[in-house]
Amino acid sequence: MIIQYLMRTVLISVFFLALIAPFTFLAPTFVLPTPEVKNVVIAPVVKAKVKVVEQPLHNVKIPNFASISDVKTKKRQFFRYIYPAIAQENSNILMLRAEVSLMIETLFLEENLLTDQQALLERLIKKYKVNQKHSPLQQLNELLLRIDIVPAELVLVQAANESAWGTSRFARVGLNFFGMWCYKKGCGMVPRGRDDGAKHEVAAFNSLEHAVQRYLHNINTNHAYGVFRSIRGQLRAQEQPLSPQILATGLLRYSIRGTDYVLEITEMIRHNKVYFDKILSKPKPKVI
Repeated sequence: MIIQYLMRTVLISVFFLALIAPFTFLAPTFVLPTPEVKNVVIAPVVKAKVKVVEQPLHNVKIPNFASISDVKTKKRQFFRYIYPAIAQENSNILMLRAEVSLMIETLFLEENLLTDQQALLERLIKKYKVNQKHSPLQQLNELLLRIDIVPAELVLVQAANESAWGTSRFARVGLNFFGMWCYKKGCGMVPRGRDDGAKHEVAAFNSLEHAVQRYLHNINTNHAYGVFRSIRGQLRAQEQPLSPQILATGLLRYSIRGTDYVLEITEMIRHNKVYFDKILSKPKPKVI
């Protein structure tokens, strides 16, 4: 009796399970909603560029040539600004040249140099890099080739060319209108984009007069301009004017552009003649 009861209970349970089993898949499934993700673009942080104004390495007030829009006005003001320093230094050179000529005449007369003349000769030999082993007369003749002027027209157009009419960084900051280099650290301005390992700087000057003096001394002593001095000496020997265009042919080594540079300089001399005629109309020092 008990066994029948148990069997009946088990069968009822099995029947009940079989009855509900097919419907268990209907049980609700709770799925949490996935939040929508939007693409967010983060703008890069751009730092504002601060323009660095390079302070001048001198106390000279120079015209703001970059602000002069009229070409003729800019040229006229540039030449007028540079010319007085050129005229003054050329005048100083002519006076020194006269001293050298006087010493040559003294030796030709087989007379001894005065004590002051001998002292001056020794200073000039060092300053103008003349061979100290040569005889005094040879030294004086070499000095006569080196102690001489450079025509103002040539100096003016080189200054204009090298300084972009006074607007270049080197002209504004260091009064270097002639692109001259120096090789001692801190002697001037470091060129932007200078090659790794290079040590040259663009020379800086404390006055326009100093810059012109350095330029003329460079032309008169640097080995690279021996041809220039030779041409000038030949013109002197033939009693010919010191033509700036002829002398410019001796400046092939002033620029890596070589012949193209010389052609550009000579063309600038021709093209700007109208300005030179006005600026150079004043009486010139007597050439010795």
